[in-house]
Amino acid sequence: MQALSRAANRLMERYLPDPYIFVVILTLAVFLLGLALTPSSPFEMVLYWGEGFWALLTFAMQMVIVLVAGHVLASSPFFQKILVGLASTAKSAGSAILLVTVVSMIASWINWGFGLVIGALFARELAKKVPKVDYRLLIASAYSGFVVWHGGLAGSIPLSVATPDHPFAELIGIIPTTETIFSPLNLTIVALLFLTIPVLNRLMMPKEEETVSVDPELLKPQPEPAAAVEATPASRLEDSAAVSLVIGALGIAYLAIYFSANGFNLNLNIVNFIFLFLGIVLHGTPRRFLNAVANAVKGAGGIIIQFPFYAGIMGMMTASGLAAVISEGFVSISTPETFPLFAFLSAGLVNFFVPSGGGQWAVQAPVMLDAAASLDVSFAKTAMAVAWGDAWTNLIQPFWALPALAIAGLRAKDIMGYCVFVLVLSGVIIGAVFLIM
Repeated sequence: MQALSRAANRLMERYLPDPYIFVVILTLAVFLLGLALTPSSPFEMVLYWGEGFWALLTFAMQMVIVLVAGHVLASSPFFQKILVGLASTAKSAGSAILLVTVVSMIASWINWGFGLVIGALFARELAKKVPKVDYRLLIASAYSGFVVWHGGLAGSIPLSVATPDHPFAELIGIIPTTETIFSPLNLTIVALLFLTIPVLNRLMMPKEEETVSVDPELLKPQPEPAAAVEATPASRLEDSAAVSLVIGALGIAYLAIYFSANGFNLNLNIVNFIFLFLGIVLHGTPRRFLNAVANAVKGAGGIIIQFPFYAGIMGMMTASGLAAVISEGFVSISTPETFPLFAFLSAGLVNFFVPSGGGQWAVQAPVMLDAAASLDVSFAKTAMAVAWGDAWTNLIQPFWALPALAIAGLRAKDIMGYCVFVLVLSGVIIGAVFLIM
């Protein structure tokens, strides 16, 4: 594994471009595929791209808040003590790799936004405590835990089909989570990934002389600027803990009302709300909170610039019918026994171009559910096959790695060599379970 991961890292270092170049290449590829495989003209493909370009503005802002609010919360004194205490249990580089993988997988299974941020922040803390650990593999291990999210409590597809009046209710009815998230098939996949991915990450640890570590001093928060010397009404408000407590109490009151009415229903907005208001309260004063925000926002550039390009790609994929063409191609070679496997593989391919669980389900569901009905395959199993395919190729899709990379201060090429092997292992496990069970 050391030799293989070394070779993969060298290939990625040489040939994997910056995520911005990657999304430009994807844009051109989808444009050409749309011309070749659908009746769309060049004029229409340009139109689809431009009309879809701003479709992810809300989601892009949510992801910026995920990054900033998570970073702010983790830099608070209270949360730093928790991370330091947990990181202190790792006594070696190997135990650090195992620990960050397991923590990231647990957090991602609970909620994908939570896991994406917590995994990267915890990896940074471990790098301070275990300086000899390979920092690239540590961050890759944190990101690898993200693969379980769509089989977890916040999986968008299983939660969608469990919701009354969902878009496909007339065809498949309401599918309870006992048949999707908590089904024996899904729990088997989750359990096998929990058992194998941490071990695989540990086996990929490079030799000591090849380890790329990071100076722990570089990972410490930047010192806050000195407070204003002159005591003015404005500066007293900025240094007042009462201001943070009042607005924090308002946020906590809303959360209490929300959870009493909706139960433990974590969506991205609620996760961001929790992170943001806990950060306000735990930093004590508005000045310290704003200083933490200023440090955190520096890594958001990739999300702001690249997400509109992915929205344009999604526009071309859906409006031209290219996503349906790809799905139909896999369906055409399927049998009742192999259909769930091919549904999983097709979703993994489509995910490169439509990296959004909800968006991908809207595109693929009409084709996949009609095929499942004609082949007499379980709708619940079909939904989970698409869900796992969507989660699977996120491992080598820079779209979702951007927040983790921004927190870590790394490039996509630094971690993707390791993620390729997790992709292969998880793909074999997930595909085998869908084929056998």
